[in-house]
Amino acid sequence: MNGRETEVKFYVRDLKRVELRLRELKARLIQPRVHEVNLRFDNPGGDLRRSLKVLRLRKDSKAKLTFKGPSEAREGGVLSRREVEFTVGDFDSAREFLELLGFVPIVFYEKYRATYELEGVHVMLDELPYGEFVEIEGEDIVALRRVAGLLGLNWEAMVKAGYHALFERVVDKHGLEAGKLSFKALENVRITPDDLRIIPAD
Repeated sequence: MNGRETEVKFYVRDLKRVELRLRELKARLIQPRVHEVNLRFDNPGGDLRRSLKVLRLRKDSKAKLTFKGPSEAREGGVLSRREVEFTVGDFDSAREFLELLGFVPIVFYEKYRATYELEGVHVMLDELPYGEFVEIEGEDIVALRRVAGLLGLNWEAMVKAGYHALFERVVDKHGLEAGKLSFKALENVRITPDDLRIIPAD
């Protein structure tokens, strides 16, 4: 995908209920539930992070390289940013390529994701080590809001932070490693919505 990424994110207590609602609405399953591994890169000086840019290598059913520009707040706090993403032939070779260019992996994070399409927008069902989330992505904010309503999600409970930014809110409290957001690292850690400073949308 090349263009702008415009999305809203919601924390939910019952992801299966949201998926059931999607099926009731005849949403089209684009990508069945898949395990996803992400590496975020930067140069040793941290220039990308400082300028609010993201360079990410992802592996799920394919390997993809993504660049994201700084986020811009649109109507109602919806975030939009420039995004360039393309498939690469091999995850390990792409990682080596980036490292040979001088980039270093600064963050590892993983999740499970299923993706549906409803009324022209994408709905991603995400299971992270610290909770379950719904992301709705499209070009039209009105359409995003409508789909959120169809899924019974409270628009005002929108999460206005990325997954790793949420994780950073609890790192010190739980003695965790900031660059490692994995199921194994959090298997014995209980992180609450209050810890993350978010509220359920369902």
